[in-house]
Amino acid sequence: MSYLLFMDESGHDHRTMPYEVRGGIALPISKLWPFIQSVQNLEIATFGTLLHEFRTELKGCKLLDKDRFKWAQQRSQMIPEERRKHCRGFLTKGLEKKSPSRIEFTAYGQASLEMATGIFELLKQHDASIFASMIPKGVTKPETYEAEEFLRKDHVFLFERYFYLLEQNRKHGLVVMDEVEKTEDRRFVKRMEAYFKKTATGRFRSTYIVPNPLFVSSDMTYPIQAADLVIYCINWGFRVPSRGMNAVTRPEIADNYGRWLAQLQFEGIIKSNETEFTSYGIVYVPDPFESRE
Repeated sequence: MSYLLFMDESGHDHRTMPYEVRGGIALPISKLWPFIQSVQNLEIATFGTLLHEFRTELKGCKLLDKDRFKWAQQRSQMIPEERRKHCRGFLTKGLEKKSPSRIEFTAYGQASLEMATGIFELLKQHDASIFASMIPKGVTKPETYEAEEFLRKDHVFLFERYFYLLEQNRKHGLVVMDEVEKTEDRRFVKRMEAYFKKTATGRFRSTYIVPNPLFVSSDMTYPIQAADLVIYCINWGFRVPSRGMNAVTRPEIADNYGRWLAQLQFEGIIKSNETEFTSYGIVYVPDPFESRE
């Protein structure tokens, strides 16, 4: 059994999100197809259809937009059959450029929140582990050779945690990433390969991590969509003040999904130089370029 780490990013446009986050979910490969089928079945049971048929997907910013919470609270919880009927009406009118009715807005809001919660439940059921690195959105890259060519510290810590999971289970792991922009994707792969080839620690960790990532399209890959939801929730709802995470949250996300994130993040007891410490899958790095002059 091997692992696949499905990765996405959040807040890299440095606009509205409180942090810049990269990371996602690691799944045992034996659980991958059952997870995909379960998410698809959940999508049909929740919305009454597959969202890609209406040119949309299961992204965190769509499922957990502030409006979704407002719409969901417009009336009491609908029975599934009624909700699915009005969700299909909502999606159909979206394609037709028509305005949905109030009850259709409500149904879609309730379905979106139920889908988000259901994905977290499926991640738990299929033994997923969360890994992510967070940095403040205001951090700027210095104009140095190291900053351009070397893998950033927060990304090194992210792969370090993934390595701990693989080492503990004596399994190999692949990295699967959302294809965003080819030029920047190539730069990231170049930095990643340099770390795993040219540093002693990287070469050691490549005994478990395959250094060359695979790229996929998110709208065709359910685990990447699940990773997007997880990273979005981390950005808005996961805080450990003792670790320096004190940016503003969205309470509706922190209250509903913060405990899921804490429970699903990797946690391992690591032995190093005759000492032991606990390593967590979600790591906060105040300055990923800290070693700069």
